[in-house]
Amino acid sequence: MTDAECVAFLQWALPRMRMRWPGFRKVRGQVRKRLSRRLRELDLASLDDYRGYLAHHPEEWPDLDACCRITISSFYRDRAVFDTLRDPVLPELARAARARGAPVVRAWSAGCASGEEPYTLSLVWNMEASRHAPGCGFDLVASDLDPVMLDRARIGCYSPAALHALPAEWVASGFEQADGAFCLRAAFRHCVRIVEQDIREEMPSGAFDLVLCRNLIFTYFEDSLQVSLLERILERLAPSGVLVLGAHEALPRGEWPLERAHGALPIFRQARR
Repeated sequence: MTDAECVAFLQWALPRMRMRWPGFRKVRGQVRKRLSRRLRELDLASLDDYRGYLAHHPEEWPDLDACCRITISSFYRDRAVFDTLRDPVLPELARAARARGAPVVRAWSAGCASGEEPYTLSLVWNMEASRHAPGCGFDLVASDLDPVMLDRARIGCYSPAALHALPAEWVASGFEQADGAFCLRAAFRHCVRIVEQDIREEMPSGAFDLVLCRNLIFTYFEDSLQVSLLERILERLAPSGVLVLGAHEALPRGEWPLERAHGALPIFRQARR
C-alpha cells in the first residue's frame, strides 16, 4: 500500500464515517499500518479490494472505524495549557466549588486513550492545586471507546518517554518503577474513574466544572457532528465551567456561550449563567 493509495482511500472513506480528512493528514501513518494489517487479516490484495469488501459487508465499517482511532498521548501534553490549569484554573474552580458548598471539583477527560491526560490532571490536583482549597476533593471521569487503551489506562504503567514533560519531583513522588516501566501510585489513581464510551453515542452525566476534549471531536469529526457534540458537552458543563480544546483546535462556526479565559490558549469558560 503506497501513501498515495492510503490518502485516496481515506479521502473516500472518512466522510462516510462522518470524519474529516484534514485531521488525519499528519497522522495517517498510524492508520496506514492498521489498514495494512486489516487487509492481511481479510486476505485482500489492495485498498480497492477493501472498498469492494465494504460495499458487500457493511458490518466491516466499525472495524474500519477502529483503524482510524488516533492514540497519540503523553503526560503534560501542551505544557502551556497544563501550566494554566495548574494555576490559576483548578485553584479557581476549587475555590468556587467550596464557596457554593460542593464537596468536589468534577472533571471529565474525553478521549482519554491510555490515561496520560486524566492522570496528569490527578497529579496537577494532588501536587499543586488542592493546596489552594483544602477540604475540596477532585472527581474525574475518563472516557474512551477503545477497550485496549482503557485496559492500559487501568494498569497505569508507562514508558519513561511518556513522562518526560513532568517535573522530576512529580515522577519521583507519583510513580514507582517496575520492569522498566513507571507505574502511577494508587494515591493518584483513586480519583479517576475510567469508563468505556463512544462519545458519538454516549457521554457521562454532568455537571462538570472542567471538561478536556482535546484532539478528538474538533480534529477528526465532520463539522455538523462537531456542532451536535459540542451542544451536548455544553449541557454537561456547569455554569462558569471550563472547556479545554487541543492546542491547534478551534470551536465550530456558530454562536457559543463560551469565552476565552486565558489569552490565546484553547481554554474557554462557559458564559451562560
